[in-house]
Amino acid sequence: MLGKPRFLTLYCLILLAGSAGAAPDLDDISLPPGFSIEVFAEVDNARSMSLGANGIVYVSNRRADAIYAVVPGLAGQRVVEIDNDLRTPNGIAYFEGDLYVAEIARVLVYRDIDKRLRTSPEPEVLDIELPSESHHGWRYIGFGPDGKLYISIGAPCNICDRDGYARIVRMNPDGSEREVVAQGVRNSVGFTWHPETQELWFTDNGRDMLGDDVPADELNRVATRGEHFGYPYCHAGDVSDPRFGAGHSCRDYSAPVQKLGAHVAALGLRFYTADQFPPEYQGQLFIAEHGSWNRSKKSGYRISIVTLDGNRAVSYVPFAEGWLDGQTAKGRPVDLLVYTDGSLLVSDDSADLIYRISYKEP
Repeated sequence: MLGKPRFLTLYCLILLAGSAGAAPDLDDISLPPGFSIEVFAEVDNARSMSLGANGIVYVSNRRADAIYAVVPGLAGQRVVEIDNDLRTPNGIAYFEGDLYVAEIARVLVYRDIDKRLRTSPEPEVLDIELPSESHHGWRYIGFGPDGKLYISIGAPCNICDRDGYARIVRMNPDGSEREVVAQGVRNSVGFTWHPETQELWFTDNGRDMLGDDVPADELNRVATRGEHFGYPYCHAGDVSDPRFGAGHSCRDYSAPVQKLGAHVAALGLRFYTADQFPPEYQGQLFIAEHGSWNRSKKSGYRISIVTLDGNRAVSYVPFAEGWLDGQTAKGRPVDLLVYTDGSLLVSDDSADLIYRISYKEP
């Protein structure tokens, strides 16, 4: 199924398979009435997803070294390895026929990718300076409605105050005219744009080592270019940092639209913009919660939904659960994508799967 297997990739995947829990039984995934879940494709360490032409889904990974295309066909989905021997290719974005892939310290561009899936095209390297630290160094990228390339640059630590980090930047597709969109962002591994206002919304992972329930992860909205969301001085809008908070008021920073669960590791998020789901889900925000590693009892490992009234959150509840069996994780949702048929795709880097959640009137 894969084009160019490599020993290093296979070895890493064996280690990952050995450390992960048993694969999830999809019958154990609870969904609202009328919704169902199935396996869409098997992809090693599936992380970020981007929709290309003709229903092709491009998929990255973080712990391995390859990028993939999931190509639809009459006999089902076919997985094609586009390239390998990359360094943490977590960020992936499709724009005007080209595929952009972010490693830790550089961004690659595979031109005219839809027509070159089997030829292993040689990528161009954009003239973009990015930090090389691996701590929170896996990039999340995307193209906004303004045609700009957005890149998250996480803090290279749990808690620290260093220039040039903890922000989201944007630039032209060639890397020129770089500017800061949001700062005070500890580690965003998911952002999207409101379908009507075109404002940027993003998740942010709260700092560790303050206890099981503090601070909350965040859902944020960028109302003003360059606004500050508090890190490392203030967390979740009202938690002063014990190390860096002195002399700083939380009132001086933007508070989250919604506090999410502490340590749930909120990653990918998407506004539902299709019409397959019932009306009450349309225009609402789905969030993939990858799951905690640093709580006495695990949290997350689910898909949640934030219902909005304008820019105000009115509820935050689970939408899909079942990847956590007691204290055993059987899967870890990472990214979300509204597919061409109106279903919702979910990547899982622990189970090496992409799921499809669809709706049919009961």
